[in-house]
Amino acid sequence: MRLRALLDTDSLGLRLLGGEEELDRAVRGVMTTDLKDPSRYLSGGELVLTGLAWRRGPEDSERFVRILAAAGVAGLAAGEAESGPVPDDLVLACARHRLPLFAVDEEVAFASVTEHIVRQVSTERAGDLAAVVERHRRLMTAGPGGGGPDAVLDLLGSDLDLRAWVLSATGRRIAGAIHPLPAGAGAQLAAEHLAAARSGRRAPYRAHVAGRPFSLFPVRGGVPADDIRGTLLSDWFLAVEADAGDWPAERLDLLDGVTQLIAVERERRDATRTVRRRLATEVLDLVQTGAAPGEIGARLRLAAPVPAPGLGAAPHWQVVVARVDWAGDGPAAGPAAQALLEEALVDPGAVGPDSADLVAVAHTGEEATALVPSSSLESDGAAPALTAEGLLSVLIGPLSPGLGEDGRLTIGVSSAVHSADGLRGALEEARHARRVAAARPGRVCVAGHEELASHVLLLPFVPDDVRRAFTAHLLDPLRAYDRRHRAELVPTLEAFLESDGSWTRCANRLHLHVNTLRYRIGRIEQLTGRDLSRLEDRLDFFLALRMS
Repeated sequence: MRLRALLDTDSLGLRLLGGEEELDRAVRGVMTTDLKDPSRYLSGGELVLTGLAWRRGPEDSERFVRILAAAGVAGLAAGEAESGPVPDDLVLACARHRLPLFAVDEEVAFASVTEHIVRQVSTERAGDLAAVVERHRRLMTAGPGGGGPDAVLDLLGSDLDLRAWVLSATGRRIAGAIHPLPAGAGAQLAAEHLAAARSGRRAPYRAHVAGRPFSLFPVRGGVPADDIRGTLLSDWFLAVEADAGDWPAERLDLLDGVTQLIAVERERRDATRTVRRRLATEVLDLVQTGAAPGEIGARLRLAAPVPAPGLGAAPHWQVVVARVDWAGDGPAAGPAAQALLEEALVDPGAVGPDSADLVAVAHTGEEATALVPSSSLESDGAAPALTAEGLLSVLIGPLSPGLGEDGRLTIGVSSAVHSADGLRGALEEARHARRVAAARPGRVCVAGHEELASHVLLLPFVPDDVRRAFTAHLLDPLRAYDRRHRAELVPTLEAFLESDGSWTRCANRLHLHVNTLRYRIGRIEQLTGRDLSRLEDRLDFFLALRMS
């Protein structure tokens, strides 16, 4: 389609502000952005829609337009809903770079312009491609005839013989139920997608998983963040079982159009969570301000979802606290942690865009907090309580590449409480557990409530200089002796403590004669001045080994 055709469509509400002589340019797609530099997402021929959030002063207009012109976009359309009339400096910059400029009336949503262009561009393509895209559009339309993402993917399979799945950042299957993915392939594809996106490679990303070729197309709803790290960990992506390296431009355009339609579904899903997120925030505010249990319980019942099968009228609750930290100046971490918790707490057997709606998640500052209902722990057939190990198994594989070298995700999980009275304690328990997780090495760390009754809780908070002095005093004499004589006193000490001081068990474990073991333990006691028959000295050695 040509730019000129957009002006002939009254329902779009576009006004031409400049570039009349360039209206015969072809439009190959559409992109909505408020990035200061969206060049990595542009391939040429797009109509760029922007709300002008990137503009802080007149000098920003020249830079933004220069980037668009260099990328070969067809034109620029600026919305007036948020920023008012299009500024003169943007009009002048577009004139200098011969870039057609439109104003979008405040009554017209960008989604309407996007849908119109995608539909028009798609129907102009020849043969089966145009027919497939148009059928996709109809099936994605809201209402009784809508089929959602699964219907779109079914048509890709039936009309173009392409197997495709919509996956989350953790590799969870959101759509594409007809053809099963190989076991573990979803998490591997998610890791490939996150690593490629973090590296700045141009999509589609190509990967081989389980001996099969895949092409990965990002699905990003709404306006991208200035820093891709702010949204990447919660994005969806389209995985197609094919190598797109030799695809013609028309087929790549088709898949880009499909991702835009799926992005609409993503935005719909996010919109349905808005109320629950707000209610979760209200519940947490009440808990932290010491409100009456009855008031908290009433708000909690509103925030809770419709009970799942087996969920009693008065469920137990667990609290999960998560935080994403970036080295240096990073994007706002609260929304990213919120989206990650909503994803991580999905029932592993659930499929579909709405399957994450069994939890209420809020974010305040850098932390996100989830209220997780569970079945009564005393009833038969109850769902098991949420565990740190279960969360870690879901998150650690796919998310580590997305966090890169400058990001960390730490999560704490509380024990279950049976009423609103216990939520404040559960919240503090989850926050303490998250701090325990933060003290550990690794990109993704999770700690549970059970660790708060162990020495494990204390060790991370011992100052580094105290730890070094304590371990050096007890263990350095043994290490020095081992280096000189190869006596293996430190491994012997570890085995002795793990054998609860049993001479026989320890000797058998080390394949030593008991007399040899007694000689080594005696040497340890001589070098350190400690007595391993005393509980206090054994405990000191145990802690020193744990902190070393």
